[in-house]
Order: sequence, then structure tokens, then C-alpha cells
Amino acid sequence: MKKYDYIILGTGPAAYQLIKLLATQHKSILAIESGLFGGTCPNVGCEPKIYLDGAVQAALLSKQLEGHGIEQAATMNWSQLMKEKKERFASWANETRKNISKVCDVISGSAHFIDRQTIEVNRQYFQGNRIIIATGRRPHELSIPGAKFLHDSSDVLSLNKLPEHVTFIGGGYVAMELATFLAAAGSQVTILVRGDRVLRHFYQKYSRELVVKMKERGIQFKFETEPTRITQLSDKYVVELNQDGPMVTDYVVNASGRTPNIEKLDLSAAQIDYSTRGIDVDRHLQTNVNNIYAIGDVTSQDIPNLTPIAEFQAQYLFNSLEKGLTQPINYPAIGTGVFAFPQLAQAGINPDSVLEDGDNFEIKEYELSQSSLYAGQKEKGLLTVVYDKANYIVGVSEISTSAINDINYFIPIIGLRINKNEWHRNVLPIYPALADKIEGILR
Repeated sequence: MKKYDYIILGTGPAAYQLIKLLATQHKSILAIESGLFGGTCPNVGCEPKIYLDGAVQAALLSKQLEGHGIEQAATMNWSQLMKEKKERFASWANETRKNISKVCDVISGSAHFIDRQTIEVNRQYFQGNRIIIATGRRPHELSIPGAKFLHDSSDVLSLNKLPEHVTFIGGGYVAMELATFLAAAGSQVTILVRGDRVLRHFYQKYSRELVVKMKERGIQFKFETEPTRITQLSDKYVVELNQDGPMVTDYVVNASGRTPNIEKLDLSAAQIDYSTRGIDVDRHLQTNVNNIYAIGDVTSQDIPNLTPIAEFQAQYLFNSLEKGLTQPINYPAIGTGVFAFPQLAQAGINPDSVLEDGDNFEIKEYELSQSSLYAGQKEKGLLTVVYDKANYIVGVSEISTSAINDINYFIPIIGLRINKNEWHRNVLPIYPALADKIEGILR
């Protein structure tokens, strides 16, 4: 039985970052991957998504400017775009494996625990002084008759032919973003939302406004609606619903959420605590077993499942295990966004969480329509800022065609607690752009 300093389960962003760091310390490492090397983000997630988003945003923005200096809006060629996307990303998994193989041992297969130090994969046994679980998440499976006809986000991001009508199940990131993409390319899109709202973790005023804007472009929403059965009808599908009549569609996407990849690990064999939300860890990213840790989306922590957070955890764990860091993990100001149209983005405190706390927080909304940046656009943009009692910015939310980049300006202000004098003394941004207007928002 071969023994290692570290056995790492998974090769996604968290694991990949940790492997690179540990390799600098000349540690013996075994990386085990049951799927695509590199994980979801570079293969079937954020990287290919943002590649498609570039074309989508350009097409939709040109449509907004039609009649305001643009004579004819751009139209998308989905098949050509998908062909180029596949050419760009097809080799990434193999390239990631090659890169990892240069610094550690690698094996493909589904691993599971034998005990607290022993892993079995492909009928081989390996021992690790420390074991790091970084197996990520996958699309949640729906238990309804006809679930075999459902597609997931990976399928959509490799969809060669554009369906005439697409039905999404869910109202989170995946549904809102991919619905935007397909509708912009020419599909009719319907979104089924189990509850009465979308994007629950975002400022709800702006989430509702996004729904309005998507409806104006022809995207249909059915709230408090769930599928109960899916059947095939020739080359189409019939989706039966808990209310209203059945609907006929060409393609059904399950975007009902993501679930941690833990069921095949046999965590109970190592007596690791976990739940349906993921693996339980403390503020040192350690499980209840002292030599086993978990990082990335597979944990049950109440934080956004984002690639930068996974990489931040990898850096923290390296510093903790190899550099003697004893402090618990302390997350910086975190920004997150929805690549719909218009975009939603936020950082720090969500205004919804402090709406009733006027003694400690002040909430102020700014219209971005007066900026020349928005000349000719229908989507003018709104920015909401949360101030604390000392008049520092502690939260921002925005809806606009450039919300994600705009909010990135504010993340250092929140994280570093910068006031107006410090901004004026240390920063002279490009003009005219949003950054030069921030001084007027700082207190």
C-alpha cells in the first residue's frame, strides 16, 4: 500500500490550487478524480459560460441601442458560437491532468474511504497522512416520472442545435443565466419557479426587476409551479405541472440546484460528519476527524459556492497546514453576480437583511441614468448602497448592463473600509467611467 503526505479527492479549482501550493513544499501527493480534470468551472461551468456571455451581451446591448445610433441589432449564430466554444475548451481537461501529473501522482476513478487514513480507488488502496476532500457539487436530481428526459447545465453548454422552445426548472443562477443565453439566440423560454421569487440570495427589489426585464424580452415565468411528470411526444416533451395544464416543449433543463458529491465517498467508514448540505467543517476547514479536511463546494458552510472562495480556502489550508497559521479562516469582502441581462451583482451586506435596522444602517439608492455611460440605453441601472453608523460602505447591490464590473469597484472599498478622504487621496480613476463617480457615493 503506497503512502502519501496528502491524498486529495477532486481536481477542481480548490484542489488544483492546493496541489500547486503543496508541490512547492516537495510533499508526496496523490490526486484522485472521478470526472473531468479541473472540475466544473473550467470545463462545463463558469469559463465556457462567460465565453458564451460575451456574444450574448453584445447582441442584447446592440438591440437596446437600435434606433439610438445603431441601425440594425446583432443576431447570434448559436451553432457557430458553440463550435468555437468547443474548440476552445475541448482540451482543457486533458491539459489540466497533464499539468497536475507534473507535480504529483494522479489516478482516475471513484474513491471511497476504508478508514480515516485509507482510500480505495479502482481496487487499489492508498494511505494519506492528511486527506483533503474537494469533490465539489453536481446538478441536483429530480425524483419525478420522466426525469430521464431532463438535461442539465453541462448539456446546455454543449448544445449544438438551438431548440425552438426550452423549459427551465428552477429560479437560481443557472436558470436565469442560461435562459438569457438561449432566449438571446432565438429560443422561446419558459422558467418554472417552485416558489414566488428568483435568486433568493440577491436583493429582492432588483431580482424582481430582472424578472420584469426578462419578461419584456419574451421569457415566460411560472411561479409556484413544479413539474410532476415528463413524457415524450414524438420529438417533443410534455411537462405536467402541479397547477395549470400540461405544456409542450422541445427541451427541458433541470436547474433546480446543486448537491454535494459525497454519496460515493462512504464518509461513514471514516466517521466523518456530514448532511445533505455537504461535509461539516470548522473554521479551520477541518472535519470532525483530525487528519481530514474539506474545501470548496462540497462543504456545508453557509457561504456562496464560488470559484474564488474555493481558491481562497485552498490558500488558507496551505498556510494552516504548511506555514503554521493558527487563526481561523476569515473571509474577505465577497462579490457575486448573475450574468443575465441586465446583470445583477452585489457585495457585502444584502440590503434585505437590514431593511428594518434603521438605527445601525442607512440604505440609499442611486440612479445611474444620469451618467453618459448609459446614453441611448433602455436599461439605465440602479445602485443601492448600505452604510453603517460610521458612514462606511458595508454593502452594495446593482442592476444594470455593467453591474458585475461596477460592483468590483466597491469590493476593495468594503474590504479595506475606505472613506471619501482616503479615496480622494489615493485614487484617481479613469474618466469618464463609473469609478470617477464613486467619490460622490463615499461618505
